[in-house]
Amino acid sequence: MLFDTHAHLDDGRFDEDRQQVIEQCKAEGVELILNAASNLHTSIKSIALAKEHDFIYASVGVHPHDAKSMDSKSIDVLRDLSLNPKVKAIGEIGLDYHYDFSPREVQKQRFMEQIDLAKQLKLPIIVHDRESHGDIMEIFKKMDVKNMGGVLHSFSGSLEMARECLKLGFYLSISGPITFKNNVKTIEVVKEIPLEMLLIETDSPYLTPVPYRGQRNYPGYVRYVAEKIAEIKGISFEEVAKKTLENGKRLFDI
Repeated sequence: MLFDTHAHLDDGRFDEDRQQVIEQCKAEGVELILNAASNLHTSIKSIALAKEHDFIYASVGVHPHDAKSMDSKSIDVLRDLSLNPKVKAIGEIGLDYHYDFSPREVQKQRFMEQIDLAKQLKLPIIVHDRESHGDIMEIFKKMDVKNMGGVLHSFSGSLEMARECLKLGFYLSISGPITFKNNVKTIEVVKEIPLEMLLIETDSPYLTPVPYRGQRNYPGYVRYVAEKIAEIKGISFEEVAKKTLENGKRLFDI
């Protein structure tokens, strides 16, 4: 009944036991997985993984870390890759001002180009936003993203930003840090934002939730995110799992 809407099962940390991990998470109630790409290479790997497993879907896109590697042909490559029926989104794309692995102006330009591609293809976007909230919202306004469909992956913004994203028709995806002690800001967002606009994710192998923080994350641990949301909202785990599954299927047209 669970939908991990953002994982990276193509990551090298799964090379030794990928098939076992996939079988295990399915046995533990993970009904769907969206495997998110971070560059052209992982876009191809994500599609290959989705082709092998009926319950795994893919996105294609270039993460802000790799924005500097894009050239004039990259958008055309992404467009061709997106024609595969298992591709359900453009992402993860966005801005990352924590590491600045790509120059900020390059990040912004490539982000806008990929938003434009998603509009042309009528696909939702998966947005990476780290310490770049203001510029993310400015680009949303500039690119007129209202109702094009998308999700703020591993949402880390304020309640005010969350409300603005909802006005644009964007979902907010909640990940492992919701289980971290003293994560007051995200708890406030979860408490106030309607369940109808929330998704859950692991961002495997990153952002492992408590009680496994510090270990490799995997899609089966999305259960702990759902349990924490249920606790915060005072509702059942089953209701959170069912509704976030429905939300994810609606967004990604599954």
